[in-house]
Amino acid sequence: MKFNSILTAAALAVGTATAYAAPVQDVRPARAEPMSATEISDRIVLKELVDTFSNLADEKRIDEQVLLFTENASVQSLTNGKANPPIVGRDALNKAFSGYLAQFHTVYHLNGQQTVSFQSPTRATGISYCDVTLIKSENGKDIALRRGVRYEDVYVKQDGRWLIESRKSNFMFSQTGESPTAR
Repeated sequence: MKFNSILTAAALAVGTATAYAAPVQDVRPARAEPMSATEISDRIVLKELVDTFSNLADEKRIDEQVLLFTENASVQSLTNGKANPPIVGRDALNKAFSGYLAQFHTVYHLNGQQTVSFQSPTRATGISYCDVTLIKSENGKDIALRRGVRYEDVYVKQDGRWLIESRKSNFMFSQTGESPTAR
């Protein structure tokens, strides 16, 4: 009986709060016309581009991963709001990505939402979110590093293929602790 009273009070509180809540403004960009089949296709391809980047990182297939970038692409990381110098060019990206991931025996990316804005049929910007878990062995224990990342990308279409021209990797939070699972 007491449980039902608690549920009733909670429902009334939620209903009251909803009735007096200020209206929420829709912040999505207004569309003058429906998306074309080409735009829908490009959005799917750009999502696959971001997801493929993560899949290849998980498998440490860096030689293939850097081919998702333009020849002179730049990647800059920000940690706690502090920007590191950009890494420019596929060779430099390969060296940086390989060196960093070599520390970890397990790499796991979980991608979330992505928004894309087209500047032209061959140029777009995008924001995507990723939850990254990296696990390494330290003193006989598996240590997990979990990072929340917001990628701000510029995409270009070259020779019919979408590529990443630049990426800002904003590491918004980081957690470190002993991994609860064994290899």
